[in-house]
Amino acid sequence: MADLSTSPAAAGPLRRLDRTHLRPVPSFDLESHALPDRHVEIWRFAPIETALRLVGERDDDPVTPGLALSVDAPEGVAVGTLGRGEAPWGEVLVPVDRPSALVETKAADALHVRVPAGARPAEPVVIDLTGTDDAHRSYSRLVVEADHDAQAVVVVRHRGGAQHLGNVEALVGERAALTLVSIQDWDATSLHAGLTQARVGADAHYRHIAVSFGGAYVRLQTNVSYAGPGGGAELFGLYLADAGQHLEHRLFVDQNQPHTTSRVDYRGALRGAGAHTVWIGDVLIRRAATGVESYEQNRNLVLTDGCVADSVPNLEIETGDILGAGHSSTTGRFDDEQLFYLESRGIPAELARRLIVRGFFADIIRRIGVPAVEKHLYQIVDAELDALASSPDPSGATRDKEN
Repeated sequence: MADLSTSPAAAGPLRRLDRTHLRPVPSFDLESHALPDRHVEIWRFAPIETALRLVGERDDDPVTPGLALSVDAPEGVAVGTLGRGEAPWGEVLVPVDRPSALVETKAADALHVRVPAGARPAEPVVIDLTGTDDAHRSYSRLVVEADHDAQAVVVVRHRGGAQHLGNVEALVGERAALTLVSIQDWDATSLHAGLTQARVGADAHYRHIAVSFGGAYVRLQTNVSYAGPGGGAELFGLYLADAGQHLEHRLFVDQNQPHTTSRVDYRGALRGAGAHTVWIGDVLIRRAATGVESYEQNRNLVLTDGCVADSVPNLEIETGDILGAGHSSTTGRFDDEQLFYLESRGIPAELARRLIVRGFFADIIRRIGVPAVEKHLYQIVDAELDALASSPDPSGATRDKEN
């Protein structure tokens, strides 16, 4: 496989074997990336007709994209626009599938957020992308830079109705610390596919949190590589799928430098007929990456019958000189002991289930470390739980499923 920093020319067209591999070769060539098809590995869990609606061949993209953009940045953070090909656009991100290649083909410019060296803004940068047209495709391109020794939090919120494709490129300088939060709070009819590619500098720290609750179909690819030794990456995720929703999260951590660390923890809940979640976690420890640590886990809480949670952890190790590596995946219903404990203390069953789900998510939210962001996420979780509580339970039952 080519490195994710492969240039457009070097990536080249894909062979059939490459296209069906879990990690297709990165390329800017749109025709190198297969259309959604059950026989193509990266699309095998997707609802093909819906995916084709979003990324299939079409010429109806409107002149004015149905997407409103606003940025709230604290003092000291530079916000601007990059023209196509203007550095650092494309320095790290090379398309890995058809959605991300479409963005690189169609997006006219990129929003550029830069945190200067040594800067440590007290407030997060908040970027709002609000869909205003769910009948046509819209595109967004974002480049986030945290220069050396900088520390910042960037929150990207997706709301409204849209058929949206978006790429995010994150460059974390030496000894910098960047937290990037991506919130998918779309309307119920929205479709969204996106790629986030980060490069972590020497002794730097990168934290990515993906929160997916809204939208009929959401497919996110999150990739990380390292520019020097000593870098650390934490990838956290929350998702809650209701009846008919398809929420898919794919991750690739390329530990290509020595003495780096990675931690992946994604948690999801499912309720209602046809609720479907997909989590693919892929960690590659390269031969040169000695002395590294890595662990990834995915936990799914099935609230009713009729749900499907696909969870596939992958770990590839090319060297024996590591400190530790592992993965785990579990899918199951409520813990009977937790329910009994709460109900035995007079808490009604429905409230007990709500508290368990909230606690299930809280373990991720509390790691963010930014009170304003944590409060916002709790509000989203509570709103989702309110909606679930007010809708009829389609089955009234749960079942076990262990991977």
